[in-house]
Amino acid sequence: MTFRPHPFSWAPGAAERHATREGEWRGAASVAALCGAEIRPVDTVESWLWPTCVRCDVEAHRIAGVPMPRRRRTAAAG
Repeated sequence: MTFRPHPFSWAPGAAERHATREGEWRGAASVAALCGAEIRPVDTVESWLWPTCVRCDVEAHRIAGVPMPRRRRTAAAG
């Protein structure tokens, strides 16, 4: 069994990393993501480097009771 400290886990699919409440998603034809999308999971080394779905990230933080981090402002090149 996979360690799940929260009632969601991350699953890459549709060129982003999505969060899902579904248990074991590896080998599944599709899973429901927290953002509302149905994704076909892709479990490759490269897929874990895909950008995180913003809507899933916000919902995962809400469920975990952790505030979203503040974005850093970058210094303008000049």
